Order: sequence, then structure tokens, then C-alpha cells
Amino acid sequence: LVMANKYNSGDSKARSPLSIFIVAGLCFFFFLLGAWQRSGFGKGDRIALEMTKSGANCNILPNLNFETHHGGEAGIIEDSDSTTVTAYMPCDVQYTDYTPCQDQGRAMTFSRENMIYRERHCPPEGDKLRCLIPAPEGYVAPFRWPKSRDYVPFANAPYKSLTVEKAIQNWIQYEGNVFKFPGGGTQFPQGADKYIDQLASVIPIENGTVRTALDTGCGVASWGAYLWSRNVIAMSFAPRDSHEAQVQFALERGIPAVIGVLGSIKMPYPSRAFDMAHCSRCLIPWGSNDGLYMKEVDRVLRPGGYWVLSGPPINWKTNFKSWQRPMEELEEEQRLIEDIARLLCWEKRSEVNEIAVWQKTTDSASCRAKQENSGARFCESSDADDVWYKKMEQCITPSSGADSSEYLKPFPERLHSVPPRIASGSIPGVSTDTFMEDDKLWKKHASAYRKIIKIIDTGRYRNIMDMNAGFGGFAASLESPKSWVMNVVPTIAEENTLGAIYERGLIGIYHDWCEAFSTYPRTYDLIHANRVYTLYKDRCNFEDILLEMDRILRPEGAVVFRDEVDALVKVKRMIGGMRWDSKMMDHEDGPLIPEKILVAVKQYWVVGNST
Repeated sequence: LVMANKYNSGDSKARSPLSIFIVAGLCFFFFLLGAWQRSGFGKGDRIALEMTKSGANCNILPNLNFETHHGGEAGIIEDSDSTTVTAYMPCDVQYTDYTPCQDQGRAMTFSRENMIYRERHCPPEGDKLRCLIPAPEGYVAPFRWPKSRDYVPFANAPYKSLTVEKAIQNWIQYEGNVFKFPGGGTQFPQGADKYIDQLASVIPIENGTVRTALDTGCGVASWGAYLWSRNVIAMSFAPRDSHEAQVQFALERGIPAVIGVLGSIKMPYPSRAFDMAHCSRCLIPWGSNDGLYMKEVDRVLRPGGYWVLSGPPINWKTNFKSWQRPMEELEEEQRLIEDIARLLCWEKRSEVNEIAVWQKTTDSASCRAKQENSGARFCESSDADDVWYKKMEQCITPSSGADSSEYLKPFPERLHSVPPRIASGSIPGVSTDTFMEDDKLWKKHASAYRKIIKIIDTGRYRNIMDMNAGFGGFAASLESPKSWVMNVVPTIAEENTLGAIYERGLIGIYHDWCEAFSTYPRTYDLIHANRVYTLYKDRCNFEDILLEMDRILRPEGAVVFRDEVDALVKVKRMIGGMRWDSKMMDHEDGPLIPEKILVAVKQYWVVGNST
């Protein structure tokens, strides 16, 4: 078997006539042995079964250290491969918090109209950094959840501006060597829990009907942090702007978030994805441009979903003086919002104090008739999920009755149920049987991962990313209150499955891995890369993808690659110069399966470590 593997990897000695003869003879021997075992004779079946049961233990990595130490290096892996590798040097200290596609200097060269300058603007090929982003001096592993919700080590994100700017709003406080997050916000200075209690009096948050939420202009994401205990997972986003490091703070706290803005480009989420959308004084001009941004929220909000708006202009009659804005301006702003909500068939369920709640209708047919009578313009695109770098349009996305809320089961039942988009045949070439087989397969894969990384379910890995998520089977198999998974569906994937992922009660985003991801450095504890090399090998420089993985992976974080053996041999060679320790192992079904697993651990190092 060793010789066969060397033959597959191109070893010239293993390709000699004698070696080929030996390999062929061995293959024939195992063929006869298998036939003999299947015949029922002898005790070969029992031995094979015992070997299968215990074989996974051979893949446990005693020389890879998955625990955190806050300093020093992870375990070193002995590797007999003497092939020369490229050693990547550390980037300059100025790039410690570098976000390639939201670089502040580059952003200021773009138009400020419709927040274009805050959108993604990635560097051209010649300007890409090909070095390792260093962690700041004193960096330590984040606290484990739920302590991380309330405390972040100062050294990990040493920015105090929000402690001054938002001092009276209870966002964040600086205490010694940590930041403390009391759970307050601009619209909930008494705490997010009490604020959510008010929403729960109108919205069925507790029964699993509302599972996925979108927080636009999230700040430090305290709303999403406190929804977690109610089994609701929020996708939060905010721009990289004067509120320095707000998304970085969110991710350090262990809350799902990305850098993003409602500008001129559609949000990177599928249509009818979220059970609830939220804006708490997010400063988005909802009524302007004929409701362009409300129409984009309508696109991603499922039928029966809720939209929450708190802060200006709600209850303007009482608050216009404290907001220091003219009554007439606020009154007109709310009128425009109300008019657009009616056009979108959103019914207002509540308006109490500064909080208003609307619900999107589930009656698509009568809504469409009403909109047609009003002369509304409908989007002509046949694919409402084709959004990557696509401009927002001044149109209404038609609803589809095939996947309305009545077909969506409450969470957690929906996690392993067939998503309505698949059951209705909305994803070409994907059947119910295809989904069920995939779900079964990833339960098996996840079981193998648990034997390789025994601490995977302990909370050591809070922020997890799946770079090529498929139907979300990896995330579904790891579902736990101790962790969450950012399911990334590549824009070049054969099937657009992100809508189905959301229907499972999971979250995710579209992305092209030829570009940098919309996050800060060191924001993920574990990255899963299933056949990412095979998908992108002819699309762009895979070196850049690996360097991006290094940028977003925390020191002492882990990566699990799953791909064909030839692909992983190339990946292993490339990461040899990236301060990662790695180990290749067989597929859980044995060494004759061409798909292999490569596990890597990023070493701990910070600014100033030159070696």
C-alpha cells in the first residue's frame, strides 16, 4: 500500500517494472481476499470488521497540537519530503489588521455616492501581499464562549475609540487588559436582553420559527450575541469606517459577522434567506432612492419574515428634539418608509416607543396582483440569487410560492430535513435523494474528524468556516451551542446551494476565493476546505488562497483539507513555508480511496518573530 501511494504521487522508483509487478500482484491478492471474505468462509469478515472499527485510531495525530498555549510554537511534524519550499516572510507591522478588499487608503479613491467607497475594492494582481500577516504583540487566544460574549483581550484588538465615542450607550468599556461588553447599544442602553424581550412580544423568537436573522449596521453585534441563547443565529455586518474595528470586536466575541455595507451592490446572500432582518439606528436611508434598500431587504427576507426598525424616524413626535432633527424631515422619512412597506406587502405588526415591526406577507399571489395594479416594476432576472458584484436594481423581486414559510419546519427540525428548494426541484440536478445521501455522508465525515481532532466539540473552535459548503452538511453535523459555521458557497460552484443552507437554519455567504474574504485577520479558529484546490486550481493562483486562509486563521487554529491525493501533496508542499505544521492521512474508508485528508495547525507567532 505504501508503494501504491508512492506510485500515485509520481515516485520514479515506485514506477520501475518490478515495482509495478509487485503492486499489480498485491492488488490481485486483495481482490481474491475480498472475494473470499464476501463468500462467508473463514474469519476474515470478523477481522476486517474489527480493523474497520479500530482503524480510525491510526489517523489520530499525536504530533499535532490542537490546544492553545498563547505563546511558543505548535508541535513540529517530521516530514521526509525534502522538496524545497518557498518560505513566506512576515508582512510589515503596519499590516497587522489588513483587510485587502476594504483597505482604507484604496477606499478613499472611490466615490462616496451610495457608500460606494465602503464596498469591496480588491487590490489588482500586482498589488497583492504575498507575505504572512503578523498577530499583534501580546496576542492571546480569545476567551471561550460564553465568556467571550462579554470580554475581549485588549491586545487582540487594541482600539479604544469606541470606548469614548459610545461611552454613554453602553457598547464597550475598557478594564485593565480586556474590553468588557455590557450588552448595551444605541437603542438598547438597558441591555440587549430586555430589548429582545420587547421584540419577542411580537415576533415568535422562542419556538424555532425564527432561526436566521440579518443585522444591518450591527455595531459590535450585541443584538446577535444575545439572540444566541434563544437559538437564533444572526448574520451581522457593518462597514470598516470611523467606528474602528466594530466587526473585528464582534468576531473576537465569537459572533458571526462580516465587513459589509448597503451601498450600490446587492448583498451577498440568497433570496428568501432570513426569518428576520433588523436595523437598530443603523443610519441606513431606508426611504431614499424610492426604497432601494428596503427592496433589497425584501429580496433576502422570506415570506412570513419580520423586519425590525428601531430609532429614527420611529416615534418622531416624541423624540425629534433629542435627535436634533426637524419634525417635518422625520415625518416625511417615516411616511416614505410606510409607503414602501405597503408596496412590498409588509404588514405593520407593532409600533411601541421607538421600535416598529413589519411582517412580510405569505400570500404571494394577492401581493403580486396588488403590486401590478400599483404599477410596480418587477426584477426581470430569472435568478434572484445571482448577486455577486451585481448592482442593486430599482425593482421588486417576485416571490416564489414553492418555498414559502408554510413549507419551512421550525428549528432544529429543519436542520436535517429536506430544504423546500430541493424538495420543489428549484436547484437543477439536485433531488431529495441527493440531499439525504449528502447529509448521511457528512455525518460520517464529521465522525472521522472527531477522531482526528478530539477537541472539536469542546468549544476550542468557536468561529468555524467551511470554504466550499455544498448543502451545509459539514456545519449541520457539527451543530452545537458552542460553535457556529460560516458556510461559504463559491461563486463558481456547480450548484447554487446557499438558499438551501439557510433553509436548514444555518448561515452563509457567497464568495470568490480568488479574492480576499470580507473579514479581519485572525477571525476563525477552524477552516474546512473540501475540494477547494480542485475547484480553483485552474481559476487563480492557489498560493494566494492559502495566504488568505493564513490571514483569517487565528494563531494555533486548525485547517482540514479534503481532496484528491495529488492535490493535497501540492498543498502540503506550499504550506511548508507558511509556519503551519501538517499531516496527511487516509480517507476514513481506508488507504485505497484516492481522496485524502490533510490537517494543519498554524503556529503561534507575533510581530517581531522573524523566524
